[in-house]
Amino acid sequence: MNASWSERLAGIAWPSVIEALDQQGAAVVKGLLSAEECSDLAALYADSQRFRSKVVMARHGYGRGEYQYFDYPLPPLVAGLREHAYPALVPLANRWHEALGLEARFPETLAAFLTRCHEAGQARPTPLLLRYGAGDYNCLHQDLYGEHVFPLQLAILLSKPGEDFDGGELVLTEQRPRMQSRPMVLTPNQGDAAVFAVRHRPVQGTRGFYRVQMRHGVSRISRGQRCTLGVIFHDAT
Repeated sequence: MNASWSERLAGIAWPSVIEALDQQGAAVVKGLLSAEECSDLAALYADSQRFRSKVVMARHGYGRGEYQYFDYPLPPLVAGLREHAYPALVPLANRWHEALGLEARFPETLAAFLTRCHEAGQARPTPLLLRYGAGDYNCLHQDLYGEHVFPLQLAILLSKPGEDFDGGELVLTEQRPRMQSRPMVLTPNQGDAAVFAVRHRPVQGTRGFYRVQMRHGVSRISRGQRCTLGVIFHDAT
């Protein structure tokens, strides 16, 4: 019998993920969702009643393609992933904030963190489905939606590379002080989750920690259709 997504999430070797995030600002978790779960989530894109807004990227200079933000209540799988991945990342999030000299600390549960967001006027859900066709791409950006920002997020590939689409790699860049940007390309398979920094991360230098700015985007899709689930932990204003 195949393991459920919750069992797969519980079975993640989080120390290895945390180590990669500390070293590179990104990590790939293999096989978090099954092919069936990916297909079911991708099919939700056609159900407009599940979403609070739709963004056509070319209209805003974000790239090409489109995405939709889920409305509350979130689909059970999306809500579950968000709720159960959050506490695994909280210790790293707090350690990063301490290293960067940032005052904010994150509570142990997602519910407590979302209460903080909502009390500050960040009450709109941010998990989203993104859909790209041939020729589409996503410009480098940061997913910031208000004062309260959890420093890590997930992107789960719902389509199958080489079969559903070609191209469309996940691209990340980091900008270190007084240095040129360093690119990184991730090539997850269907059902894999990329975990990466939202805005910045600490890097150990000779005089302590310094701040590295992170951005992410998607390279041009050369064929087919690429669908992704984005799981962002803070809500939006």
